[in-house]
Amino acid sequence: MQIQVNTDHNVKGGDLLIQYVKGLLNDSLNSFMDEVTRVEVYISDENGPKGGSDDLRCTMEARIRGMQPIAVTHHDANIDLAIAGAADRITRSVRKTLEKRREVKLSKERGLG
Repeated sequence: MQIQVNTDHNVKGGDLLIQYVKGLLNDSLNSFMDEVTRVEVYISDENGPKGGSDDLRCTMEARIRGMQPIAVTHHDANIDLAIAGAADRITRSVRKTLEKRREVKLSKERGLG
């Protein structure tokens, strides 16, 4: 699974931030490693230096083998919470999508679909 992390010019973090995101996603998507080929992460500070509540945004897009990409977004007050929230959402979305795909496949194999 490839993980690409992108930030806007208002987000500082560098290699430490990238390693944190990659570690979090490798842990949370570990059981889907064979299905998820790539995850693209976009982290931005929507208000920049002006600040504001819930102005940090983390969008994650997961590419699943043989399917359309899945994207989720999470806004929060700090960068760690935005990343963790998006990681949780993408994990739940990937799990749900793959479960549905398995159900459809089983239905077809049993002649029900």
